[in-house]
Amino acid sequence: MAGLNKYSTIPLYCQLKNIILEQIENGYFEEDSKIPSEQEFCEKYNISRPTVRQAINELTNNGQLYKLRGKGTFVSKRKSIINIKDYTGFTDSILDSLDPENKEIVSIENVSSDDFAKLKEVFNVKAERADFTCITYINKRNDEIFSVNVSYIPLSLFPDIGEDIKNKKPSFEILRGKYPLVPYSSKSTLEVVYTDQVDAGLLQVQPGQALIQINNVLYSKSGQPVEYIISKYRADKCKLMFENHK
Repeated sequence: MAGLNKYSTIPLYCQLKNIILEQIENGYFEEDSKIPSEQEFCEKYNISRPTVRQAINELTNNGQLYKLRGKGTFVSKRKSIINIKDYTGFTDSILDSLDPENKEIVSIENVSSDDFAKLKEVFNVKAERADFTCITYINKRNDEIFSVNVSYIPLSLFPDIGEDIKNKKPSFEILRGKYPLVPYSSKSTLEVVYTDQVDAGLLQVQPGQALIQINNVLYSKSGQPVEYIISKYRADKCKLMFENHK
């Protein structure tokens, strides 16, 4: 196992960070396992406690490690990969889901375009107001919450969608007789946002933590907007993967 080079131009804390990361990657330190204490690192590599502390703190701030008060420092679970090449925009849809009845629903309520002006823009609402079903649900991997999603669906197009989801109707029943409204294309935007009190509670994180937000509009074949989804992924649990070919 590589040691530290005290004659290198690379700071010692950076070298220690790289050693710890390499040990995580090769499985020497497994997920949720405890790593050596600061004192043990000091003795093993003959370096100062501030050097070790800086390396550990940066790895903790970056989400590779986490601390439990009175117990020590542990290896975080690997981030889930959002593969942009495979991301079609339909990933977190209610209408396009093969099993909407199996989504972990947090709440279902009706909202108006008066309450959320963005809906008027997305759905090109010309009337004074329009009503929507708002469905909030979470995604988990390995029993860990990594995203919260909010789907807005026009009541004028799907008047019973809220009850259908509550009654755990499968997708083919929800869309029966509504072929012209089946999602066909999507348009997505991505940005970095920070958790507010509501998101923090749903995602089980502290307010102010960075999130990857994807806003997505689904359209029918005729170009009619049928669903607007706001998905917020924990940046400490997810990473984006881009793959391009010329």
